[in-house]
Amino acid sequence: MSPLMTRVRVANACDICKRRKVKCDGNLPCSYCKSRQGGLTCRFSPATRRRAKRSHSPSPRSSAAQSSAPSSTRPETSPGVVAGSVTEAGFARPSDGFARRSDISAEEEADVPREARLLCDAHVFIGDCAPLSLFQTVRQIVTSRVDSNAFTPQTSRVSMLENAAPNPLLSVGGKEPRVDSSSAERLIPVFISVTSGLVDVFDNSRLADDILAWTALDEAPQDAASAVNYLILAIGSQSIDEGSATEYFQYAKTLALSCLGGDLGIDTVQAFALITLYMLRACQINGAFLFFGIAARASYSIGLHRTEVNSRFGAKMHIQRDRLWKSLRVLDLFLSISMGRPPSMSDVDCTVSFRALDAEGQEKFDLLNASVQILSITEDIVLQVYSRRKISLQLTEGISRQLRDWSSRWLSRLKRIVAESSRENGAEIIGACQIMSSYYYAVMLVARPFLMYELCKRLPDSTTTVASPSSGGGDNSGRARLANACIDAACLMAESVLALVNRQLLDGRMPLIVSWLFASTLVLGVGLLGGFGRILEKYAHMSIAALDYFAKSDTHAMQYSLIGKSLLSSALQYLQKRDIDERIRITESSSQLFGLMPGERIPREDLVATDTDGARTLAVDPQGTNEPQNSLIHELLASPFHDIDPALLSLGCSLDPTPGTFPGRDQQDQADQVFGALNLFPLLDGNGHIDLAHYL
Repeated sequence: MSPLMTRVRVANACDICKRRKVKCDGNLPCSYCKSRQGGLTCRFSPATRRRAKRSHSPSPRSSAAQSSAPSSTRPETSPGVVAGSVTEAGFARPSDGFARRSDISAEEEADVPREARLLCDAHVFIGDCAPLSLFQTVRQIVTSRVDSNAFTPQTSRVSMLENAAPNPLLSVGGKEPRVDSSSAERLIPVFISVTSGLVDVFDNSRLADDILAWTALDEAPQDAASAVNYLILAIGSQSIDEGSATEYFQYAKTLALSCLGGDLGIDTVQAFALITLYMLRACQINGAFLFFGIAARASYSIGLHRTEVNSRFGAKMHIQRDRLWKSLRVLDLFLSISMGRPPSMSDVDCTVSFRALDAEGQEKFDLLNASVQILSITEDIVLQVYSRRKISLQLTEGISRQLRDWSSRWLSRLKRIVAESSRENGAEIIGACQIMSSYYYAVMLVARPFLMYELCKRLPDSTTTVASPSSGGGDNSGRARLANACIDAACLMAESVLALVNRQLLDGRMPLIVSWLFASTLVLGVGLLGGFGRILEKYAHMSIAALDYFAKSDTHAMQYSLIGKSLLSSALQYLQKRDIDERIRITESSSQLFGLMPGERIPREDLVATDTDGARTLAVDPQGTNEPQNSLIHELLASPFHDIDPALLSLGCSLDPTPGTFPGRDQQDQADQVFGALNLFPLLDGNGHIDLAHYL
C-alpha cells in the first residue's frame, strides 16, 4: 500500500497565480513564475482578512463620529464636475466614517474615497490617481477652508484636456508631403532626444541612414513603414515648425489607418505608438488614449508580449520586438496613471523581461528598463491603494520597500547623468530626467493621502477663524513623516527639472514631465498652506517657473501654471493673515506691561461689588480691615502685572522644583488630555491605519 500523500498548503499565493488560478508554492519568486520567466513580476499582496458581517443600522458612535466631521470635507459638487451616486463615492455609508475599533486580531484598514470625476465640459472620465483629480480635491479644501475665491474660473476649468486639430484630416489620395534630406537629418536627433525614456523602438545608430535612404526614393511606398518615417519627422518638428509637423502627421495617420486592412507587423504597432506620442505632445490626450488601443491590440495580435515568439525572428529582431513591447508598456502606464483609467495592456501572460543582466550578474544600465520598472511600481500603487480604497502602514511599507529597491539600483546613476554638463549626451540626460520625474511622482502618489490628512487637520474649519498650524518638522509620527516625504519628492522634482530648463536641455513639449510637475506644484502649494515650512515658497516658485517654460509650447502647462500661481497666492495671503492675527493677539496680551497701548482698564468683577442702589463699591472683609485691602485692590487695578505669575517677575520666589515644568504646562496637559479623549488619530503610531474618508 502506497503511503498517503500530504498536501502542502500555502498561506498566501502570489498575485499572478491568483489571477491565473494555478497552484503556488509560496516562494519568491514561485516556481510557476520562474517557469514562465516572470520572476521579476512575482509579487505577494497582503492577505485580506474576512470581517464579521456588519449591522445595517449604524451604531451611535459611528453616527456621532460621522456627524462631527467638518462640513467642508463632505462631498460637494464643484463646477464642471458631475457627482456620482453617494454610495458609489464612498461617503454615505456608515462604515465609511472614522475608523472604528474592531477585533484586535483583524487587520485594520482605512478607506481611501474615490476621487474620480466626470468632467462636464470635456465629457471625459478622470480617475482617482490623476493629477487633475488631486487638483479637484485641493480646490475643494482651499475654497471651503481658506478662500472661496482662491481659484478663478479661468484657472479651475479643465476643459482643455483635448485640443482640436488645427487642420482637417487629409485623405490618402491627398498630396504627399515633401521631405528633403537636410531637414530630415536635422529632425532625427530631436526625435531621439524627446522620446528618450519613453519609447525606444529603433536602432538609433542606423535610424538616420534608413530615413535618408527613404527620402532619396523617387516615390515612397504607401505602406506602414512610410507612415512611421513621416511620424518620426512630425515628432521631431513639433517644437520647430508646427505647420510642417501637422502636415506630416495628418498624412501619416491617414496612411496608417489605411494599412490596417492588410497584414499586421511591427510597422503597424510602431506607427500607432508614434501617433499616440505625437498626440500626447500636441495636448490631445483622449485621442492618444484611443489610438493607443489600436497599438495595444496589434501588439497582442503579433505576439510581442511573448519573448519566445520574438526569438523566432532572429537575435536582432528579437531585441527590437522586446523593446517595442517595453515601449508600449511605458506609454500605456503613463496614459493610465495620468488619466486614472485602466491600462490597455497587462503583464499577465507576458514573458518579456524588464531586466537585462551582464556576464557578472549585474543589471545593465538601460533607460527603457528603468522607466518601465518605476511605472510598474506606480501601477501597483494605483491598484493596491486607489483601486482598493484602502491604505495602511503595512501596505505603505511594502510599497516603500519596492521604491527603495528601485532607488538603490537606478537613482544614483540617473543623477550622475543629469548632472553631466556635456550637451552631446542630451538624449540620455532628458531620458534620465523623465525617469526620475516618474520616480518622484510615485513617492508623491503613495504619500499623498497622508499629506491631505495632515492638511485637513491643520487648517481651520471656517475662513472666519485663522488657526496657527503646528510645524511639520517636530512631528515624528508616521503620518507626518509620510506627508513630509510627499513634499520632499515634490521639491526634488521641481529643482531637477528647473536645472535642466536653465541649461536649455529640455524640449518645450514634454507631456510626462509636465503632468508630474503639475502634481508637484499642487503638493508644494498644499505644504506651504499647511505650515510645513516657508522654504516651500521657493520650491513652489521653481516649479511654476518650469511650467512657464513649457507653457510656451504646451497649453496644458499654461493652464497648470495659472493654477499653481493661484494656489501659491492664496497660500501666501493665508499665511500673512495668520501671522498678522498672531501678532495682534500677542500685542494685546503684552502691550499693557509698559503702557505701549494706553486704554481704559476694566475693573475685575471679583474685586468689585454692586449694592442695591446700583452704585459700585469695593468689597470689604467682615473684620473691618478695609484700609490694607483697599490699598491692595488699588494696586491690583492699577498694575498691568496682576494676571502674571509672580515667579516670573521675582528673583526671590522659588520656581516649581518639578523637572520639566513651565508656566502654562497645566493648560497644555489639559488640552492634550481632551485631544486624547477624542481618540481621533490613535492608530497610525500603533501600526494601524488612518481613516481618510472625510479628508480626501
